[in-house]
Amino acid sequence: QVELVESGGGLVQPGGSLTLSCAVSGSIVSNYDMGWYRQAPGKQRELVAGVTSEGTTQYVDSVKGRFTIARDNTKNAVYMQMDSLKPEDTGVYYCFADRLPDELNMGQGTQVTVSS
Repeated sequence: QVELVESGGGLVQPGGSLTLSCAVSGSIVSNYDMGWYRQAPGKQRELVAGVTSEGTTQYVDSVKGRFTIARDNTKNAVYMQMDSLKPEDTGVYYCFADRLPDELNMGQGTQVTVSS
C-alpha cells in the first residue's frame, strides 16, 4: 500500500511563495513518475507539474517560470516550490505517484489559497 502525505499548503498573499512537500511510504519513489495535480473550486482537476523517474520535468503553461518541481529519492519525497503566486493558483493540491501499466496513487490533498 503506497501512501502519500502532502504538507505545506496555506493562505498566502498574491506574489507570495509556498513550498509543498509530499512524503511517500510503502514503496520506493524511484520507481514512479511523480507530480502534483490541483483542483480549483468549480473546475476539473488539472496536472500542474510532473517529474518522471528519470528526472524529466513538465509543467502546465500557466505555472511555467513560477513553479519548480523536484524529487528526492533518498528521502522518498517530492516537492514543489511555488513562487509569484496568483489568485488563480488557489485550489487543493494533490501529490501523485504513478507507474505503468495502470497504478496511480494520490494523497489526500493540501489547500492552497492565494488571496489578499
